[in-house]
This record gives sequence, structure tokens and C-alpha cells, in this order.
Amino acid sequence: MPIEDPFKRSVAAKALLNFKICRKCGARNPVTATKCRRCRSTNLRLKKAKLVRK
Repeated sequence: MPIEDPFKRSVAAKALLNFKICRKCGARNPVTATKCRRCRSTNLRLKKAKLVRK
């Protein structure tokens, strides 16, 4: 079921798309992280932030 309300869409996008992924273990980390919370690797990348509209 698609979200029609723009405010709710922005809240959902922030919750689902604003985090970093560890390239070593795949853990989800906050955007402000410099090291992985699970394995302490510094090899992090931002989540590909694209909200698909159907």
C-alpha cells in the first residue's frame, strides 16, 4: 500500500534509507558512524537512497 501523505513519506524515507552499511559484515549503522558497531571496521558506505514510487 503506497504512502500518499508527503510528510509520512519523508518520515518513512528517513527511517528506511538514512543509514550506513558495513562493507565487511553488512551491519546497519547510523549515518554519523565512523566505525561499524558490530565488527569495528571503518569500511562503511551510505545506503543507496532511492525511494521507488509505484
